[in-house]
Amino acid sequence: MSESPLGTSVRVQPGVIPEQQGMPDADASVWDVDATLLLVEDDAGDALLVEEMLSDSELDAPLTWCKTMAEARRFLLACRTPVCVLLDLHLPDVHGLDAVRQLVESAPDAAVIVLTGLDESQTGLSAVAQGAQDYLVKGRIDPEVLGRAVRYALQRKHAERSAAAVRAGQLIAQENARLERALLPIPLLLDGSFLVAARYEAGRAHGLLSGDFYDVVQTSDGAVHAVIGDVSGHGAAEAALGVCLRVAWRTAVLTGVSQREKIGLLEEILVAERSDPHVFATVTTLVFPPDRDRVFVARAGHPGLLLRRGKDVGWVEPEAGMALGLLPGAGRWTITELELSPGSEVVLFTDGLFEGRTGPTSRLGEDGLLAMAGRYGALEPRAFVDALVAEATESASPYGGLADDVAVLHLGWKANA
Repeated sequence: MSESPLGTSVRVQPGVIPEQQGMPDADASVWDVDATLLLVEDDAGDALLVEEMLSDSELDAPLTWCKTMAEARRFLLACRTPVCVLLDLHLPDVHGLDAVRQLVESAPDAAVIVLTGLDESQTGLSAVAQGAQDYLVKGRIDPEVLGRAVRYALQRKHAERSAAAVRAGQLIAQENARLERALLPIPLLLDGSFLVAARYEAGRAHGLLSGDFYDVVQTSDGAVHAVIGDVSGHGAAEAALGVCLRVAWRTAVLTGVSQREKIGLLEEILVAERSDPHVFATVTTLVFPPDRDRVFVARAGHPGLLLRRGKDVGWVEPEAGMALGLLPGAGRWTITELELSPGSEVVLFTDGLFEGRTGPTSRLGEDGLLAMAGRYGALEPRAFVDALVAEATESASPYGGLADDVAVLHLGWKANA
């Protein structure tokens, strides 16, 4: 053995000086034992025996010898490669299972093999329970056993770290899902006079929220306010921005802001919160006054809407202004009044519902959506919404499915409420 800079001893590979020996790549396979071996042992005779057995084994890894736990911890703190520690439990500065505990706490990524005496098998098992990967009984070790134990310990530690990473990812995903569910809109209705049927499908993988958003709020005067919007893009940032806009819209409704002013407010918030100056949003807002014979519509670059009268379904295009964020401050949004006959219902949606491909070069489109809606005119609101989404999804499935987020909002006064 030759002296290391830490006052320990290392095994130098034949024909290679220490400066050229280098450290192995931390990403290499643990089965190749591309790792550093650290022997923590105060007895020079035992250390020599371990080194000789390693020399006779198939392992080819650098060995560092530390005589105390303090010295071992300093080495582990500086080491940047995978490490397998051969740990004696009787050291000058720590004794018994405390040695395992201190080592695991200071180097949680290191694989640990405890070296015990002939009468300490139970202690070895306790050491494994404390976080070691294996134990070996001194006097019963041969080169093959030692080599296999090192390989297995490194593999077990690698498996433990991988499993811990998977569990951490699952916990984060579960927390994100709970958070997203909490942020999904819940219509705020004061009585049972108004019916809302909604469907929401996030296009982003493993997401519950998307850049699409909607909300419905009934104010104390009996009027029902509704909004549907679509933030450009499909990532988590767009989903967060959609939630921000929805919450801002609800706050504006509850504080009595006018319909036109609400759209301007949403644009101000979009511009302030967006992460990219090219992000924009389309929005449609509705106000159903309590007299039930009309609805006021304001559109900012959003698609038209469906108007249901009995079994008949028509497409309505109220006057539209500019989408939010395209030219901040330059938008002019008109309020359009639509008459509602008794039993009329309004269906709002985002463009993901009709932009799916139905052929190599064709899409469903607005005309296709209207024709499809006409076939389901006799259905109740919830069934109507589900049928639209189901057929749009099915028609696009041979060509990659719906590529965009989808939100559908079915609104209307109850006939006898």
